[in-house]
Amino acid sequence: MFRNLFKKFSKDVGVDLGTSNTLIYVKDRGIVVKEASIVAINNRTGQILAVGEEAQKMVGKVPPHITISKPLVDGIISDFEVTEKMLKYFIDRLYRESFGLSPRPRVVIGVPLDVTEVEKKAVEDVVLSAGARDVFLVENVIATAIGARMPIQDPSGNMIMDIGGGVTEIAVVSLSGIVAWKSLRVAGTELDQDIIQFTRNEFGLLIGERVAEEVKKNAGRLDEQGRPFEIKMRGRDLVTGLPREVTITTEQVSAAIQRSVGIIIEGVKSTLEITPPELVADIYQKGIIVSGGGSLLNDLDQAIARATKIPVRIIDDPITCAVRGMGLVLEDDRLLREVAVPSTHEDKA
Repeated sequence: MFRNLFKKFSKDVGVDLGTSNTLIYVKDRGIVVKEASIVAINNRTGQILAVGEEAQKMVGKVPPHITISKPLVDGIISDFEVTEKMLKYFIDRLYRESFGLSPRPRVVIGVPLDVTEVEKKAVEDVVLSAGARDVFLVENVIATAIGARMPIQDPSGNMIMDIGGGVTEIAVVSLSGIVAWKSLRVAGTELDQDIIQFTRNEFGLLIGERVAEEVKKNAGRLDEQGRPFEIKMRGRDLVTGLPREVTITTEQVSAAIQRSVGIIIEGVKSTLEITPPELVADIYQKGIIVSGGGSLLNDLDQAIARATKIPVRIIDDPITCAVRGMGLVLEDDRLLREVAVPSTHEDKA
């Protein structure tokens, strides 16, 4: 009785807990949190100084007694305590803003494809500790496919790629399950490191992670005449130790990330090789759907299409696709039962 009453009045929540960004969807309200997965901690007091975008602004600019923590690595919780505090901060903020006296929410949260039982338990524990009433785990690619409105419940092949901050996941989905998949530790963060290394080797200039990320984002821009955009970068000269500014072109950025893009394309090919032929035929007809922040990389979709001879489409608003899928799962209890990963708490019971 009380459970049904809680269900009626609680505001259920979907959480896309990513390496780079955390997005939170609240039932009947939509996406209410879109923040960087970063926390700034004062080592002297143990106090959290900033979370999300405010902490993002501090990256590379803090004194020794302040630590900038990224508690998720490759989509997996690497620092339980900091992740719990970050999620609790976001959930408490939602309650202050609108939830009032409503019951604590049910939470649907995404997990990577290669998650272990220990990692699953860590995710469940951290969400429950942050204030959830119940927690349900859903594989990120399934949530992304649902958010992309792919017919995953049909007996047909649907291929989805999710290029996030720390991990690229490639999966073939049919009948609400994953038939073939690959998980690669090459994604947005690795591309940033490629640009940092290229700049070091080519220009003798040391740049920070935020500068590299801006270069990556702007690499596909065109100027007013339709020509490739030239991007200015500022950093420290490795010879003189003094500040210096250089200009990098779109072609140079493409050369810097070529190796990592090649690994992603090989991952797509490898997944197709282990996919049943009937499903490959469906994928050839329907094409490949790409989502995640990495999908916005200039010409990536065209490079995949050329290599696989299969049409490739980037989903609208690819960064929010997974959390929108979790919102759809929250609306449909039957779908939730179909796609939820077995809980470690149920296993114990």
